Amino acid sequence: MPHFQEKRHHSGDDYGRPRQQLQPRYRHLNPFEKHLVAATGEFVGTFLFLFFGYAGHLMVLDQGQATSSGSRVIYISLAYGFSLLVTVWALYRISGGLFNPAVTLGMCLAGQLPWLRAAFLLPAQLIACMCAGAVVKVMFPGDIAAVNTTLAPGMNLAKGVFAEMFFTSYLVFVVLMLAAEKSKDTFIAPVGIGLALFVAEIPGVYYTGGSLNPARSFGCAVAAPSFPGYHWIYWVGPLLGAFVAAGYYRFVKFCHYEEANPGQDNATAPPEV
Repeated sequence: MPHFQEKRHHSGDDYGRPRQQLQPRYRHLNPFEKHLVAATGEFVGTFLFLFFGYAGHLMVLDQGQATSSGSRVIYISLAYGFSLLVTVWALYRISGGLFNPAVTLGMCLAGQLPWLRAAFLLPAQLIACMCAGAVVKVMFPGDIAAVNTTLAPGMNLAKGVFAEMFFTSYLVFVVLMLAAEKSKDTFIAPVGIGLALFVAEIPGVYYTGGSLNPARSFGCAVAAPSFPGYHWIYWVGPLLGAFVAAGYYRFVKFCHYEEANPGQDNATAPPEV
C-alpha cells in the first residue's frame, strides 16, 4: 500500500518570501515488504479457497441419501473448482493466486516464480489450510474427517500416487500456459484454472479423494485430527505432478512452441505453415 509523505516546495510570494506547498510523495515497497504482502494474499486466498471447498464438501456429505453417489462427486468437484476459480480471480494480482504447494513448486521449476518468493508463500499456504479446516470444524455440523482424501476400494498406493501425479500435472500445466505464459486471454486465466480443477476432481474425488494439493489434504487432516496411513501420497503425487508439468513446459518453451502453431493471439488469419 503506498504511503504518503509531505514534500515541501518553496516559491516566492509578492514580497519575495518563500511560500510552502504540499505535494504527496509515494514510498514504494522494498523487496522484503513485497514478499510479505504477497504472503498475506496467499494466506487469505488459500483460506477462502479451502474454507468454501471444505464447507461445500461437508454439506454434500451431510445430505446423505438425498443425492446419488454420482451427483455427490459432481457437487464436490464444483465446490472445489468454483471456489478456486473465484478466489484466484480475486487475489491473483496480490500473490499470483497459487494456493497450492504443488503449483508453487511447478512455477519455481518452470522459472516463473523466484524460489525466495516461494519461501514466503509456502508457509502461508500451510498455515491457511489448517485455519480453514479448524474454522469449518467449529462452524458446521458434521465430521471434518469426512472430507479427508482417501483411496477408493481397488486403488493401491502406487495407483494413488500416479493418479494424483497426473491429476496435478494437468492443473499445473494449465496454470503455466494460461497464467504464467502471457497472452491475450491471460486475464481470464482463473476461469480455465478453476475449470481444470473441476475436470480433474471428477475422477479424483472418487478414486483418490481428489487432492491435487498437499494443503487441501493437510488442512482437514490436522483439524480432525485424523491422518490416513498413506497420507504421504498426497504430497508425493502432487509434487511429482509439478515436475512433470514444469518439465513439459520447459520443453515446449525450448522448442519455441509458438512457431509450431503461429498466430493464435492475432485477430487476423495466421500465415500458411
